[in-house]
Amino acid sequence: MKFETKIIIAARDDLEPWQQLNITAFLMSGIVGENYEIIGKRYKDAQGNDYSAISSQPVIILYGSSTVLRNIRLRALSREVKTAVYIEEMFKTGHDEANRLVFAEHAPEEENTVGVAYRANKKIADKISKGAKMIK
Repeated sequence: MKFETKIIIAARDDLEPWQQLNITAFLMSGIVGENYEIIGKRYKDAQGNDYSAISSQPVIILYGSSTVLRNIRLRALSREVKTAVYIEEMFKTGHDEANRLVFAEHAPEEENTVGVAYRANKKIADKISKGAKMIK
């Protein structure tokens, strides 16, 4: 199946692996929250065991420096592409409300973005993610 859109999650390249995985999970939940239609049907194995549905659309995971992540965030904002964003300061909070409070204290121009995710038209998605790379 061909998709007209791409889901991109970009994480900062200097994070610990647990941090990259953590923000990837949080950011993907933001994409799903805005795009319920991407969730496919439930899975069943050969024995009839039932499993949760997952995204029917592939997710591209990219990495970049703090500058690259800031630029991705700013490009998405300038194109009015809805994003899910995680900033450094959120690693120090313990719950969702504290995340919102600390997030509200910072502007997108700061180089504290550690993760950003979005779903957009393929061409626009590629332009927004310029500078980020896939891990080899």
